[in-house]
Amino acid sequence: MKPDKEIEMDVANTALAERIARALAGLDHSANADGVEASASVSVDETWRAYLERADAVLRTMREPSQAMARSGDAAVWATMIETAITESEAL
Repeated sequence: MKPDKEIEMDVANTALAERIARALAGLDHSANADGVEASASVSVDETWRAYLERADAVLRTMREPSQAMARSGDAAVWATMIETAITESEAL
């Protein structure tokens, strides 16, 4: 019997809270969203920490999966992953 292959997945190098904060900052700065800057990367780099409280609110909202999400996967794993992301955000 062959051993099961290890499941590979892409993983980010940055905390989820940082990525959410950067996305929120981008929405405010980028002309592709509600902002006016054609290239907002510098502004996002300079301001994303100001969005961490909002990012934390997003993470706390995501603790419980929707019914459809729970049917398609393991709700306990989801909750654990989100709690880990919340804990990770507290270190930023």
